[in-house]
Amino acid sequence: MARSEKVAAVAELTERFQSSSGAVLAEYRGLTVAQLAELRHALGEQATFSVVKNTLTKLAAAEAGIATELDALLTGPSAIAFVKGDVVEAAKGLRDFARAHPALVIKGGVIDGKSMSPSEIERLAELESREVLLAMLAGAMKASMTNAAAALAALPSQMAQLAGALQAKREAEPDAATGQAGPAPADTAPADGAPADTAPTDTAPADAADATPTERPNDEAVADAPAADQDQTEE
Repeated sequence: MARSEKVAAVAELTERFQSSSGAVLAEYRGLTVAQLAELRHALGEQATFSVVKNTLTKLAAAEAGIATELDALLTGPSAIAFVKGDVVEAAKGLRDFARAHPALVIKGGVIDGKSMSPSEIERLAELESREVLLAMLAGAMKASMTNAAAALAALPSQMAQLAGALQAKREAEPDAATGQAGPAPADTAPADGAPADTAPTDTAPADAADATPTERPNDEAVADAPAADQDQTEE
């Protein structure tokens, strides 16, 4: 391969590393051309599967800043699945194909900048796909919105019931001013025939008046006695 071709190949690999959400390295020894085409078809739009040269791939990985994650994996016949779509779906496609064709051996890779071992890629394949997760999220949001709408619809009647309960409680409680449940009774006049309250009268002057006429005759008698005696002396 001419130098210019190598430079172009490294530049292309570098761009694919940088523009992809992940890269999974695999050993394809023993797979036929037809099986490789089958694998590419199985991955669909989620990933592209390309056979690469280890030396050029190491240069491209260094330029993309992921040499530490990939250098140890670039041994033997290597191919890379560059993930463009859902990483979970891509992992599922690679896992299912490897189960059907043991010649495909997943060696590891980098997903969203994180180094992934074969077992971690296997666990990633066990997750729900992006579409399923979005559907589950949409269902949860729809259920929440339905519950919220039902709560809002019931709010006016609940408020009316609460207002009625407060009104009934207010009417049953004693009046704050009188301490009675109802209005205070009006003052009533005394019953017919009952004596009205009168101020006490002082009887002392009446007793004094009664005593004066009784004492006056006695005083006159005493005054007349010397006159009688004088008449008898003159005789």
